[in-house]
This record gives sequence, C-alpha cells and structure tokens, in this order.
Amino acid sequence: MKKRTKIIASLGPASSNAMKLEKMMLEGADVFRINLSHTKIGDVDHIIKLVRKVEKKLGRPVAVMLDLQGQKVRIKGFAKKPHITLKSGDKFTIDSSLKDNGNQKQVGVTFKDLYKNVKQGDELLLSDALIKLKVEKVVSKKIYTIVDRGGKLKPYQGLNKKGGGLSLSGITAKDKSDLKKSLSFEYDYLAVSFVKNEKDIQEIKKIIRNKDIRIISKIERNEALKNIDKITKESDGLLVARGDLGVEIGIEQLPAAQKFLIRKAISSDKLVIVATQMMESMITNRVPTRAEVFDVANAVSSGVDAIMFSAETAIGKYPSDVIGEASRICIESEGAYIRPLSVDRVVPKTLPVDQVIALSAVYSAKLTKAVAIAALTETGSTALWMSRVQSNIPIYAMTQNIKTSRRICLYKGVQSIKLDKLEENHAQANMQVIDLMKEIGTVRKGDYVIITKGDLLGTSGGTNAMKVVEVGNMLEINE
Repeated sequence: MKKRTKIIASLGPASSNAMKLEKMMLEGADVFRINLSHTKIGDVDHIIKLVRKVEKKLGRPVAVMLDLQGQKVRIKGFAKKPHITLKSGDKFTIDSSLKDNGNQKQVGVTFKDLYKNVKQGDELLLSDALIKLKVEKVVSKKIYTIVDRGGKLKPYQGLNKKGGGLSLSGITAKDKSDLKKSLSFEYDYLAVSFVKNEKDIQEIKKIIRNKDIRIISKIERNEALKNIDKITKESDGLLVARGDLGVEIGIEQLPAAQKFLIRKAISSDKLVIVATQMMESMITNRVPTRAEVFDVANAVSSGVDAIMFSAETAIGKYPSDVIGEASRICIESEGAYIRPLSVDRVVPKTLPVDQVIALSAVYSAKLTKAVAIAALTETGSTALWMSRVQSNIPIYAMTQNIKTSRRICLYKGVQSIKLDKLEENHAQANMQVIDLMKEIGTVRKGDYVIITKGDLLGTSGGTNAMKVVEVGNMLEINE
C-alpha cells in the first residue's frame, strides 16, 4: 500500500477528459468530486460514465462524489464591469432590489432577506474575507456599510456574516431538483453544502430513500458547529470546508475547529475530509509552497480519511501534478509519524460481533507483527471500523460488491480490491486472499496476515471470524 490518506480531486474544465482522469488515478486520486455549483446536472451522467470507463480500463475501483450547491449568499453583477475596487473608508450599499446593475457605490445580493438578518455593528465579509464591511444602518431593505478593509470585488463573489446567523435553509429548491435527477446516476457519495442542522440531512434522506448513497455533511457554518453532535449522528462523514467556515468563525479559530471536527468524526466512527486551499498555488505553479506542504502533512498526521482539492484540479494548469505532489507528501508524512495503536472513542460495554472482530483484528495484527489485514466484506462496515483505529497497519478490503469496492476508496488506510468471484470454501478463500496479496507484492513467505470473514461468505453483516495465517504454511487444498 503506497499511501493511507485518500485524495479527492474535483473535476472541471481542466480535468474532465479520459486522459487526464487516467493520469490523476495513476498519480493517486481515489475519489472524483463533481461540484454542482459549477457543473450542470445535465452534464453529470456523462462525466460519471467517463470516470467508470477509465476505472474499468485501469482495473481499480474509484469513488464518485456529487456535491450539492447549497444556499450560498452572493453579491450580484456590476453591469459590464469585470470588477470594482473598494477602498477603506468608502461608503457601500447592499440593496436586494438591484439586479446586475451594481456600481462603485452599491450592489445587489442573491439573498433578498439579508437586511432582516443584520444590524448596526455587524461585519459582512466579501471575497473569502478579503473585503470587510461594517454595517452602519439598515433602512428600507438597504444595508448601508462602510468599507473597513478594501480590495478588488468581482461579480457573484460570496458574502458571509461574521459569526453566522443568516436565516437560510441548507437545502434549496435547486438542490432538491438536482438530487432527484441524479438518483439514476452511478455515484457513491453525496456532499451536502452549508448544512445548518440535522434536519437538513433528514430532508436529504427522504429524497434518497433506499438508494445506496452515503451522505457527507460539509461544515461551513457557525450554526453547524453548534449542532455538530446531531449532524454527525445523521451523517456518514464530515467535510471541514475551511473557506466559508473560516470566514464565519474567523480564520484564527479555524485550526482548533478543524482539530475538533476531525476528532468528532473519528470518535463517532464517521469519515472525515479536510478541504479548501490545500495547494492553491498549484492552480498556476507546478510545485506547492512550503506552507502548503506543511498544511497537507498536518492534515495527514491528524488522522483524516482524505484531503480534497478544488480549483487546483478543476481549473488548474497541472491537475495530475497536484495529485502526484499530494501523494508524495502523504507517503512521507505517514512514514515519519508512526501512530501509536489507539481507539479514539468511548467503547461501550458491549459491541456487535462484527465490530469486535474488526477491533480485535487491528490489535492482533500489532501483537503478532502481521504485515497486513485482509477483510472479506460485503458492505465494507468491517473495513470502516478497522480504519477508525489509529494505526499504521495496512488493510485490504476484498469484496464482490462493486458499490462496496468503490465506497471503500474513501476509507483511510484501506485498499479496495474488487473480486470477480470469492471461493465458497473457507480454506480455499484463505488461499485466494494470500495468492492475491502475493500477486500485488504485499506479502511473502513467512509473513503473518490477519484474515476476517463470515461463516456465510458474501452475506451482509456476517463477519464473525478472524484467522492468523502464515504465508507459505497454510492448509493445502486438494481439488
């Protein structure tokens, strides 16, 4: 196994063709993200089918994540101007009645009730907090502000209120429409933007119903932090969206919030992803800055399942170079930081049998100096529980289920292997596992390997057995 931390690459004009997809997969991309803020739902099925074509060619599972646009507040346009420049001390008005006819003195906004959510003294942040406005007064639906920190302002850039508190629903009519249209597509994860509370996720689940799609909640609102326990419980994972979250809570609080959210997810047996400006400079440069290298390395050593790239791979000049650089940083960081074996959660007095097997396998691998764990799984749950234990032991999840094999691509420290057929006899299944691991160069004669499986191979939720085997010293099978 080359790296434990997974890499999510956002697709866009710079990366949505077969050749570039293949290059990114070969460099280490595990998941491809399609952002519905920039991609029309009518184009999504074609992109997914292209990913699946490359997946088949390389013979390696890959997951696809669909990312809903969500309710992001944006300013409107400036007539024919490409931008305006605001200076400290300027008077500037935000008027929801304006359309795309803003100017140096005023601009429209997509959230018509913004004026109801602000008062004198509030701070409004534009262009990822590069520009700061102080609210002086609110009169007749117009918000009169003074520019506290100026800068270049482009049409349709984001607007946030510091501290949060905007009365927005996380799930828009567009989100619902896009989601319903997407249910026939072949994707694995759904990222829900601007989640405010657990009700947003419950609303998504009503639309998805029994579809096998896992939900990732994007944490980018101050309100989400306040409701994080209930959001985490309803979700399959958390995504630390540092852009809007940093704007709302203040960038000085972002490192502590990131650490808190990572621990919250892992301790709840949920996935966790860190995103936003991981290697922003590589949009135009072939190599990352030293600060970016440290940022990625810090995320890796904190135990995240995945790091995610946005503009770097969607519109950047060097999408495959981004993935290659990130993979190398992951490998070096993981090798330099030998994590002590630990379960970062409160373990209840009793656990289901399959969870006991999963936890026991990781601890047994450590005590027996096993070189790897092979989990024969139908749903991927055993591999997920194993990956929640903080360790450096490689886990190979083997399954006949194509959906499971793709979903596992997001699990930290787990390599997904799709089996065409699993031997029904247990001794034969053991030999099949070891032969496959020898073939990919994972084990050699004399190595110990932990194998987990269920009495009824290929059935859901039935993992109840763990076996320690020595390569080259196993029961031979007579045909």
